[in-house]
Amino acid sequence: MNAFLQHPRTQAVLAWLQVWRKELAVVLALLLTMVGPFLLKPAQSTAPARYDRRLIIISPHHDRIREEFGQAFAAHWKKSTGQTLFIDWRVPGGTSEIAMLIKSEATAAFQQHWQRDLKKTWSPAVAQACLNPKAAPDDEARKAYLASNVSTGMDVFFGGGAYDFEQQAKAGTLVAGDGATTGISGLMKKHPDWFGENGIPEKLSGEPFRDPQGRWCGACLSSSGIVFNRDVLRRIGIADDPDAWEDLADPRYYGQIALSDPGKSGSVTKALEMLIQQQMQIAIDRLKAVPNSKLTPEQLEAQGVAEGWNEGLRLILRISANARYFTDFSTKIPLEVARGDAGAGMCIDFYGRSAEEDVRKADGTSRVGFIAPLGGTSISVDPIGLLRGAPDPEIATAFIEFVLGDAGQKLWSFRVGEAGGPRHHALRRLSVRHDLYTPENIARMSDGKEAPFEKAQAFTYHPERTGAAFSAIRFLVRVICVDSHNELHAAWKEIIDNDMPERAITVLEDLTRVKYEAATGTISKILAARDKTQETRLARELGDAFRTQFIRARTMARHGS
Repeated sequence: MNAFLQHPRTQAVLAWLQVWRKELAVVLALLLTMVGPFLLKPAQSTAPARYDRRLIIISPHHDRIREEFGQAFAAHWKKSTGQTLFIDWRVPGGTSEIAMLIKSEATAAFQQHWQRDLKKTWSPAVAQACLNPKAAPDDEARKAYLASNVSTGMDVFFGGGAYDFEQQAKAGTLVAGDGATTGISGLMKKHPDWFGENGIPEKLSGEPFRDPQGRWCGACLSSSGIVFNRDVLRRIGIADDPDAWEDLADPRYYGQIALSDPGKSGSVTKALEMLIQQQMQIAIDRLKAVPNSKLTPEQLEAQGVAEGWNEGLRLILRISANARYFTDFSTKIPLEVARGDAGAGMCIDFYGRSAEEDVRKADGTSRVGFIAPLGGTSISVDPIGLLRGAPDPEIATAFIEFVLGDAGQKLWSFRVGEAGGPRHHALRRLSVRHDLYTPENIARMSDGKEAPFEKAQAFTYHPERTGAAFSAIRFLVRVICVDSHNELHAAWKEIIDNDMPERAITVLEDLTRVKYEAATGTISKILAARDKTQETRLARELGDAFRTQFIRARTMARHGS
């Protein structure tokens, strides 16, 4: 061994290694970086080594839903046809990211069709008009897009909120199918009993459950609520579980609320819209109770809506002031609450129920709870739809049929282990088909006793009150509460520490700049114009004004002025 080490060639190699040791370490690290993914690759890939057909689904759904539906439908397809199916999930983020991706892909595909097939010159005006539902009826680009079968390269849009699907349908990126064999229009002919008051109604308590033209349809029910950690709440001196949105505005929740950025999620904006609608109804009921009121029904409605808008934004402002943070991912909120990093948060029902189940003890108790505030949230839907130019419309339609059929509806709602239920994870969603709430099925459902079709009567959604302001709600909460959160959070802390001085609170909650008239008027018009320059200018002006306002409120609270 000594002779080997002393050999001149060995000594030369050792000397070379000594000189180049740092460079070799870098090369080794690069090799490990390149090889690591292959070494850590799971033994079983989600994509089969060989497959006969591929279904491409874009979705904001979390991995449990994708896993259960992917495996179940692939097995169903194999049994029915003998073909091996690869379900290619595309998950770019929340519905806002999905909307941007669909728009980008659809515009790029249409540009190719416009230039290559129609032999026309592409321009910014054409790009602006092709997906614009407000374009003139005789606009050449708009007419050409709606007459085309240009593809985003994806088959199905699965998951999100009704508002997001309505926007895609208006843009033309979602289609009804051929009315015979493909798309939801084909399924409505094949399974007429699935659609209607006894199946999937067109509307329920003001909420749209499916598109009249068949471009999208609710796949399961959805509602918003409060997920909370009892251990954390007791530690900060809150003895009772929250049961209303107003509870989250309690100063004792300071630094204990987990919220999601509404700019990233349509479902979060929907929850905030429901909060505002509840305040509008409270204001209207209050005005109706005034004896000898001289207001006409129209005046009473208008005044109640305006007062409720202001009260709703004020409530959102206080809840935001209590927030620890605004996350880009709504799935993070129940995880943070379950871990005890936050006392409560706003989330979609199945996220909250799943968090409760994940930490449930053997005796059935859980430190995590979830409540959908009665009268404070509507029962809405989580839809599915066929994308224009789907690469494989036949299999895309078969997947939609599976989701809306008995097999898919049982996956949503049944407990693990029940016949027809999920294999690994209870999805804690509620069936969208009224006819499936039979005593036998309810006994097998995780949350069958929720009676959603009955509870829906406790809240009536009025689209004429906030529908036109949906984008404004998303925009205003982002500018006032998310972008200005540091100043808002600090001001609220100073107000709490100084015994809630009224003058400072009045300054903090001054919403004159964003009254209902402004939100549904100038602000909504700027947002609808899709002019990023104007939108950015408006965001800067409002953001600067509210940050200054919050700083002033903090100073007033500190000095008692």
